[in-house]
Amino acid sequence: MLTVHPAGDSYMYHTPATELAALAAESVGIDLVEVSPDDFGADDVDDAGAQGDAELEPMEAALREIAAGSDVDLAGVTAGAVESEFQTSRIQAMCDRLGIDLFAPLWQRDPVELAEAMFDAGFEIRIVQVAAYGLDESWLGRRYDADALDDLLALREEYGVHPLGEGGEFETYVVDGPHMDRRIDLTYDAVWEGDRGHVEIRDAQLK
Repeated sequence: MLTVHPAGDSYMYHTPATELAALAAESVGIDLVEVSPDDFGADDVDDAGAQGDAELEPMEAALREIAAGSDVDLAGVTAGAVESEFQTSRIQAMCDRLGIDLFAPLWQRDPVELAEAMFDAGFEIRIVQVAAYGLDESWLGRRYDADALDDLLALREEYGVHPLGEGGEFETYVVDGPHMDRRIDLTYDAVWEGDRGHVEIRDAQLK
């Protein structure tokens, strides 16, 4: 598993709670490669396309280094995008440059059906960041489950909130699932900044 830890906002990467990647990798039982680039400066850009391309450079460099290792056969990259052409097209271009495959199992799936499939499979998902009308402090740390999905569908009608947060309305983190041997137990504080917020992890342990 390769995790990029952006120092600030990002057009291409999940940013909240990336420090939990080591616990996730341990629970799944796979190796972890971590990349910590400088701040991308994504909060003040004129050309979003160029910004997205630039943000991929540290990951591409890390993948090239992995591929050069004699004990690693790099076959491809998995992307979790559902509707973001901005992200998926850039990841595909990177894979083409590296001569590897892009695996995007969630691409163009119906968002409600996809959410329900994750619930049925036994994933425990927590909301770790919100930034949209209708999502207040009470959503921070909330379990993303069938009840939350119902509330999000109501907010979609009122505010246009995507039920999977594909527009950046919210970010999630998987703390348990069928692929994990141990659950990630979180202790956190909710940090609210007027119209957006995130959880600040105080402690995290495998249970």
